[in-house]
Amino acid sequence: MPSPTERWLPRLFKLGLLLLLGLGAWQCRDGWPVSANLMELVPQARTDATRQLAEARIQEPLSRQLVALVAAPAGGDSAAAARLLAQRWQQSGLFATAQVDVDVDLADLRARLLANRLALLPAAQRQQLLDDPAAYAQRRARELVDPFSSSSVVPVDQDLLGLARLAEQALRPGGAVQYDMGTGTLVAEGAGRSWVLVRATTRDDAFDSDAPARVAEQIDADRRALAASGADLLVAGGALYAAAGRAQAVAESGWIGGIAMAGIVLVLLLALRRWRALLALAPVAVGLLAGTVACVAVFGSIHVLTLVIGASLIGVAVDFPMHWLGKSYGMPDWRAWPALRRVLPGLTISLAASLVGYVALAFTPFPALTQTAVFSAAGLLGAYACTVCQLPAWMEYFRPRPWPPLLRFAEAALRARERLAGRRALLAVGAVLLAAITAGGIGRLGIQDDLRQWLSLPAPLLQQARQIGEITGFMPTSQFFLVRAPDPDELLRRQAQVSQALDAQVATGKLQAYNALSQRVTPQADQRALAAALGTLADRPEAWRAMTDIGLPFDALRQELRALAALPPVTLDAAMQGQAGERWRPLWLGQRDGEAAGMITLLGLRDPAALAAIAQAAPGVTLVDRSGELNRMFSATRVEAAELKLLSYLVAAALLCLTLGRAAAWRILAVPLAATACSLAALGYLGQPLTLFSLFGLLLVSAIGVDYAIFMYERVAGAAASLVGIVLGALTTLLSFGLLAVSQTPAIANFGLAVALGVGFSLLWAPWIRPPRQA
Repeated sequence: MPSPTERWLPRLFKLGLLLLLGLGAWQCRDGWPVSANLMELVPQARTDATRQLAEARIQEPLSRQLVALVAAPAGGDSAAAARLLAQRWQQSGLFATAQVDVDVDLADLRARLLANRLALLPAAQRQQLLDDPAAYAQRRARELVDPFSSSSVVPVDQDLLGLARLAEQALRPGGAVQYDMGTGTLVAEGAGRSWVLVRATTRDDAFDSDAPARVAEQIDADRRALAASGADLLVAGGALYAAAGRAQAVAESGWIGGIAMAGIVLVLLLALRRWRALLALAPVAVGLLAGTVACVAVFGSIHVLTLVIGASLIGVAVDFPMHWLGKSYGMPDWRAWPALRRVLPGLTISLAASLVGYVALAFTPFPALTQTAVFSAAGLLGAYACTVCQLPAWMEYFRPRPWPPLLRFAEAALRARERLAGRRALLAVGAVLLAAITAGGIGRLGIQDDLRQWLSLPAPLLQQARQIGEITGFMPTSQFFLVRAPDPDELLRRQAQVSQALDAQVATGKLQAYNALSQRVTPQADQRALAAALGTLADRPEAWRAMTDIGLPFDALRQELRALAALPPVTLDAAMQGQAGERWRPLWLGQRDGEAAGMITLLGLRDPAALAAIAQAAPGVTLVDRSGELNRMFSATRVEAAELKLLSYLVAAALLCLTLGRAAAWRILAVPLAATACSLAALGYLGQPLTLFSLFGLLLVSAIGVDYAIFMYERVAGAAASLVGIVLGALTTLLSFGLLAVSQTPAIANFGLAVALGVGFSLLWAPWIRPPRQA
């Protein structure tokens, strides 16, 4: 009969469950609080406001911008197909902008080119004008007599020296994209076809809960509509990557959870042969609910990767009822409440040991580990509460029917262990061989920390992005230079110094191109110096003899030189205005706290190793390599997580000493330590690297190993019944984590494999634990 306290426990649990359900429903009031933003799972660097602004500018295209290329079949109108696509995007309501036509204001462009001639003049031509104006005049004279080399938006009679033409060339974006005056679009040639560029901005962020999926559906419909007329569509953008990642994570969590649940149902029905045994799944549901609600409460949302890993909590959460129900194999008169009283100390100690490990991981600076630790800790607490407080009330009149073959298997395994234990010489040889094999496997183990392990994008998306880069010639990279200086002029000088080093990389093919503010405008002091020099040259007709020899009157040249000398210098802020400054506008971060700041972005980088040395080209230059920083953070966090877990072992040892005694502590901890070592060796032999997530999996293995060892040590209802409970728990855990090993996301697959190996080795070593009196 249940005690008065036991009669109250179900009521308190139901009240707590109602509160948990209410909180979960309130958290979903504005939709499912599920995030697909990978950056939420990585540490955020502690940086100043200027660098944060720079990183936000770099991140913005990934969050909202899409780039598309449209090509009609041979002889077709690609511009018309691109305009149809832009029209469909505008009508969908998903896009804030969708641009095909480039509205070039020629009058404004001419005016800006004439006003910005000195500011836009490339460094080589500026230096030639200063050092050898006669050589410049000779080159310009050759251009003037060649009608094909002197064409420009600005008429020759307004630009005798060709400075506006040089400025126009400096404004061109480079790459393979060119402005087609016939259609008013940007066109690139590739694969024997003309591709028209379409640029769009989504209304919602790529990491909003539902927006990416709607954008992906819209683009699929657009591709079908264009294909009907024979046109091809290539699209790349953060929204598509987020939609694919979210869809894959949700699908994997669904089928992993579904197959695991089906397997666990089968195990329960086989082992206990009663339909009511399926109530053992209730702690799983409560655990998943508690973990999800806790994550949303702490972090504001739960990430899809946490959901995928959380789906595997099914196999761990069901361990609590499995140990309790498994005692029916050694208790012919099994009753719910009395059986719970006998296993409650072991369940509680196991829970405490597991929580110590998760709490330790929650203090790592890595949000991915922190969120998973919070989810797992809250989930285990919920599953424990359901098992201890509610299940006995539901199963008060439940009478399990143990499956005899399972008991016979456990008894046979224990007899085999006893026979081996009696052959000490053989055990010693086996131990030496096992140690050697384990050491050899660990020696083969490699360490890998790479952000790309977190990504598993569909091949068609990657192929489209690659094709767009190859056709347009633009392949942006995540690395960039942040340049700071006391004022805008010095900023431009420092960027020019970095540009010289980058030009060498471009010349050797290690870099495709780059964007720098110094390409758009020169320092005002340099503009004034050039203006003064041109004013002086207005009185030196001999310097312009090459041009006068082809018929240009020197009076016209003198007039233009004096007009150039009178041009006011162009400021950096002014240079960013209008269409001409659009390409460089995001690079200018403005002035704050007494310094000017700007970026240099890179395209088609093939040798990242050279960037660190280039950053030394000028003072105030910082190489920002977020992916590289994250990889280094992964390594540091992996070490820190291992240290914290070692500390948790010490805490667990102290807890076991206080509850079960010192003799029990080292026996129990030997199981997870041996399982972890064997798992590391197995990973080495399988050619799998040790990653941050496989380490996290092995840390979870330590909690599972402690759990198995405690129940084998206590041997409630006999060793065979305890082993049956462990086997049932191991089967359910393997069903969950083993399936993670086939995930398409490398980090999750690595995690699942590590846990599956660890559970298998924990099951292998746990039966060797014996109470001190039997040792």
